[in-house]
This record gives sequence, C-alpha cells and structure tokens, in this order.
Amino acid sequence: MPTTARPPRAQPRSRPDNQSVPSSLCLTATAEIEAAAGEGERSLPRFRMVAYTGGAMRIAAWRYPVVIDLAGLEVPSQARPIRFGHDPTAGVGHTDAIKVEGGQLVATGMISRDTAAAKEVVASSRNGFPWQASVGASVEEFEFIREKQKAMVNGREFEGPINIVRRATLGEISFVDLGADGGTSASIAAGKEKAVMDDTQETGAETGTDAGSPATTPTPTTPAPGASANDIRAQALAETERIGAIRRVCAGRHLDIEAKAIREGWDSTRCELEVLRANRPKAPAIHAPEHAATPQILEAACMITARLEGVEKAFDDQTLEAATKRFRGGIGLQELLLEAAWANGYTGRNFRDSRAVLRHAFNPPIEAGFSAIDIGGILSNVANKFLLEGFFSVERAWRNVTAVRNVSDFKTVTSYRLVGKDQYERVAPGGELKHGTLGEESYTNKADTYGLMLAIDRRDIINDDLGAITAVPRKLGRGSGLKINDVFWTTFLNNAAFFTAGNKNFISGADTALSIDGLTKAEVTFMDQVDGDGKPIGIMPSVLLVPTALSAIGTQLFKSLELRDTTANTKFPVANPHQGKFRVEVSRYLGNAVYGGSSTKAWYLLADPSDLPVIEVAFLNGQESPTIETAEADFNKLGVQMRGYHDFGVALQDPRGGVKSKGEA
Repeated sequence: MPTTARPPRAQPRSRPDNQSVPSSLCLTATAEIEAAAGEGERSLPRFRMVAYTGGAMRIAAWRYPVVIDLAGLEVPSQARPIRFGHDPTAGVGHTDAIKVEGGQLVATGMISRDTAAAKEVVASSRNGFPWQASVGASVEEFEFIREKQKAMVNGREFEGPINIVRRATLGEISFVDLGADGGTSASIAAGKEKAVMDDTQETGAETGTDAGSPATTPTPTTPAPGASANDIRAQALAETERIGAIRRVCAGRHLDIEAKAIREGWDSTRCELEVLRANRPKAPAIHAPEHAATPQILEAACMITARLEGVEKAFDDQTLEAATKRFRGGIGLQELLLEAAWANGYTGRNFRDSRAVLRHAFNPPIEAGFSAIDIGGILSNVANKFLLEGFFSVERAWRNVTAVRNVSDFKTVTSYRLVGKDQYERVAPGGELKHGTLGEESYTNKADTYGLMLAIDRRDIINDDLGAITAVPRKLGRGSGLKINDVFWTTFLNNAAFFTAGNKNFISGADTALSIDGLTKAEVTFMDQVDGDGKPIGIMPSVLLVPTALSAIGTQLFKSLELRDTTANTKFPVANPHQGKFRVEVSRYLGNAVYGGSSTKAWYLLADPSDLPVIEVAFLNGQESPTIETAEADFNKLGVQMRGYHDFGVALQDPRGGVKSKGEA
C-alpha cells in the first residue's frame, strides 16, 4: 500500500543510522467481492478486504521492514473511496465498514462506481486474476526498534531492526495487482454464491455470473467419447470463433498475447483485458523518463558538484551520466531542495516560498507514492561521505597503538587476562592429563556518547550555497576525530600509576634518552617482564611511540643501517642493531603541554595491541566512525539541521604491554 510517512516534529524515540524517512507506506492484503444483492434490490457486487495482516512489510524508501500498530490507526470515516491502482480518476466503489479483527485491518463495501476500472476489477476476478488490496495512510509518528531489541505489536512479537508506525491516519483503498504484503492475495466473486477465502493464503477465484452478464467458458472442451458429428462440428466452430475473436482483439500488434491466449484457451474478454493492460502507460517509478531526477541522480549530482573523490565507484555509469547531463553546471542547494519538493507535490516554480519548499522536501504527501524523494536521506548519504573525510583528516596514531572492542550497550564491560600454570605437563604412562590452574587479571571499559548539532541556516539556502552541505558534515566529522583523540590521549598520558618502577615497566635517567643505548635499555626492560609465576611473558615489543620532537631520531633508528658518532673517540661501532625492529608511531599529543603527563622527551616501547594492549577503545556495535543525521529545522528556525554523534570509551589495560622511558634524569 502506498503509505505516506510524515514524522512528527519531535524526533522519534529511536532512529537507525542513515535511514531515510519516507512519507508514505504501502499496506497490501486480501480483497474479495461477494455475491450481488438479492432480487428486488439494486444488484451491486460487494467486497471484503483484509487490508493489512498486521505483519512486517518491505516498503520502498524505508531501509528496514515496517509494521503498522493497528491500535494507533485512525479511521476518519467508515465510507472510504475504493480505487484502482491509487488513481483518483479510476474509481471502483466505496467501503461501508472498516474495523480491526484479530490483529488485522478488515474492510467491507460495494463496487458502486460505473467506470471501466470497476468493470475490469470484477471481470478480471471472474477470470481468476488474484487481486490484492493496497491502503494509503499518512504516518504521523513512528519508532525504530534496533537490532536484538523486541517489541509487541498487533499481538505479535517483532525483533529489530524494524520500524513501527505508532500513529497513522487511514486514507483511500485500492485494488492492485502486486503489493508489499506477499502473504496475502485478493479475489472477487460476483455470482449468486458468496466466495469464501482464507485471509492470509492465496486462493483461486470462483467463476460466477454477474447480473446481466453471460457466463464464459475459459477453455475449450474436448469432445466426449461417443459424441455425435453435430457436437464435434459445434465445438470446432466454437473454437474457430474463439480464435478469430482473439485475433481481432490483438489486431496483429500483440502477437505474444495472441499466442498465449490461443494456447491457454482464453476467451475474448480475458484477452481484451490483457491487451488493455499492455497498452496502459507504465508507472513512472518503473519507467521513468531519462530526465527525471531520482534520489540516486540527485545524490550523484551533489557529490560531483562537491568534487568528492571516488564518486565514480559509488554510482553506476548510467546514474553518473544522467546527473552530469541534467546538472551540467553543477547542482545548487536551492535546486536540490526544489527537485525534492516537486517530486513530493510542490506546485511552485521557484524558491520564493522557502518554508513551503522545505516542508514538501522533508514531508512528501500521500499522493507522491513511490515517486517521492526523501531529501533527508539524500542529505544524510551525501553528508556521511564528507563526515568521514573530516573524521579521517585528523591524526589517527591512536588507532595503531590500541586494541578495539565491540560493545552492545553502555554498561561497564570486564575483560580477563588469563595467567598462571598454563604450561604443558609431562603425561604419565597411563595417559592422564593434569589440570592447569588459571589466575585472572581483569580490566574494564565503558562506552559513552559524544555528539554535536550544526545547522544549514536560511542564509546558506538563500545564497544557494551547496558547499554548506559539505562544510557542515566535514566540521562534524573533524570534531568527532578531535574528540576521540582528546579522550584517548588524556587517558593514555594519565599513566603515572600505570608505568612505574614497581610494575617494572618504567625507566629513567640520562641514559634513557632515545638513542641506540636508550632503546636497548627499554628493550631489555620489556623482555625481562614476567608473569605471576615469575616466568617471561613471551611477548615481543613491536611499536616505538614518540612525540614529534623525537620523530627524526625514531625514524633513523627504524630505517638506518648505520649510525655514526665521532665526538667521543676514533673507535666506534657503526651498525644499528635496532634497524627494522620497531614500527614508529608519532603523536603530537604526547608533547602538548595542555595534557597532563605530556613530555617532549618521554617515549614508549609497546607490544602489538593485538598481542598485549596497554590501552583499549570500545565502540558501540562496532561503529568506529561517527554517525550523521539530517532533518528539517525546528519550527522556530528556517533551515536544515545536522547532528553527529559517536559512541566510544577508552581505558588503560595491561601494564606489561609496554615500557615508558622518561628520556632524561
């Protein structure tokens, strides 16, 4: 059913990452036309529809399945129009009763319109066509249920990720040939006996006789054994007339339909209906003219105009060609909003009424159907690309020295490092294995949420500044990158109680300055660390972490084969024993005086974080980059709001994973 989702001004309780919010839905279910009225009454076929079965549906423009909460569905009146394919000019009839039964939306009424569409619906059902019902409804409030969460709706339990429409208003109902709810079907019976069908399973339609309409024979019959010559000739004549009628209907222009009709024994009425369907203009959503602006074309045009690298990998050649041809000089912000507003029913030809343009762009009406454009989704997709550009533009040395953990909520999580008697024991002749003993050392971490909201205001829109939708998300991305650096290095440098002589992971003195001798001392200190039983931990150092002041000497120690020094005496070694040993990571935060514990002389020798991490970053649901969402600004503002947020936490872990060198006395 095409349904229009019009989210409330207040944000929904929860919303998935980067999900577009359309303004229409589509509920599809069963429809059944019952017997005509009795003698003495006006003979009008009646129908019964299970308009919605209460289950989850896959609907265009919604990223996740949709469930309609029937408890929050408002029915303005019991008399609602019945149409064909949601076309206001193709009336079929009206309802006289709409109610919720057993977690399903049920409607009854009559075929009361005298139109070609009404006749086709009845005739096609009599020929066995499985009609479905599609209900239009405006969505006023919805809730997003995240992954692994559950919710009870319409007497059933649904597991996320899924959208639940909590409040909606019922609109028109239509007969369609294919809808969103695949578990239902529609059939029509207009004979004297009422058709009976299962509301949730596909059933065959009964063939009946409409008032004043002759019964039809859909397939030719084979002469019965012992039939007379007159009977055989009559049947042959009937078959010849049937084939002739089919050929007259097809008129040589629909050879495929003609062949199928003759082969499968159709009568001329059914053949005529198929020809009408073949001649009917196709839906724009399927056969869009080349110049139509689709969401993909608009999104590609934005990225081409903003000169985003790698845009050719994000879209197919057809979309890129269409975006280039339609917006040769690049697309502006006003043009982008107008394209979405026009697709969603806006009738103005310019941006003069900017509030109306924004209203249509972000809240497409029911009539827009599947041709609607969700500008919020387009802006979020475009903004996300520039959000990541900003996020990755700041220093990322933290990512190369930390372990990463995925968490599913904001509770404190505990990890354990198992140490103890874990060496193999000699097996006795009897083959019995001895039990080892494991000690436990625990470390904790916890994710928190960090976020910021920025806006594209009225001036940016009036100035037609497309750069606003690239600059704002870049700022949000950069802000997230700076924040994670700030939290990470604040935690890392607060290590006075972590790197200590008592933990045997701290060295100081003039001989600890970064040099061959100082690095050798740190390496020996690292490798001499022991476990709880006093035995070597068996982990090798692999990362040399230095401030910017020591970047040059760190690189020399890693890359140079020789290091010469002639100031002491004429005899000196030239070989560099540490060449290629320790990967160098440089961070400008280590020597920044704003951070407590910073030093331009101190440096660190660390194990690979996948072996034995000294620090860990926890990300909610494994989302290592920030999330951005876009929506129309609040009523008291004119513009577009963008908000970015990131869920992560940082904590120190195992002291034996590294050695700190003070680099001075």
